Amino acid sequence: MLLPGIAWMVVFCYLPIYGLQIAFQDYKITHTLGASPWVGLKYFARFLNDPLFWPVMKNTLGISFYKLLFGFTLPIVFALLLNEVRNPRFKKVVQTVSYLPHFLSWVVLGGIMINWLSDVGFINTFLVAIGAIEKPISYLANPRYFWGIAVVSEVWKELGWSAIIYLAAIAGIDPALYEAATIDGAGRLRMI
Repeated sequence: MLLPGIAWMVVFCYLPIYGLQIAFQDYKITHTLGASPWVGLKYFARFLNDPLFWPVMKNTLGISFYKLLFGFTLPIVFALLLNEVRNPRFKKVVQTVSYLPHFLSWVVLGGIMINWLSDVGFINTFLVAIGAIEKPISYLANPRYFWGIAVVSEVWKELGWSAIIYLAAIAGIDPALYEAATIDGAGRLRMI
């Protein structure tokens, strides 16, 4: 019974390791994997000495930190709020609408973000209409908005799906614990 699992592990986890050698070769796509000349750490040294290394590292670590911060906490908060909704029909609608973006590909999501954030997109049109801004903002042309766009798009895409996982965990809490908390005088917020 273990053979299919072991075969899957070998094919998808261990065999690909053989291809990592191209990072240490002067690889040409016309050569087979082992045929290119070996260059050692040449390309790693070039990358580490590149003047753009630190800005790239700052962007990577900064965006990853914010994605982790908001992508972890917001689904928990959303799941807690959704768990408190007493109207089952409304709860199902909100849950369904919130996890639908998970099933969109990043290409489709990117198209939606481009349409919404363009100079004549939904967000600029709305902000101009309510008087929040005088003229449209070029969100996609200004680098200072990139971190926010990257984080918001990731959190928006995965919020509902992650919340489902937390809702399942919340549903597994023994109702007797809530009854005991009520008897002990805990309010709604403390029980949450």
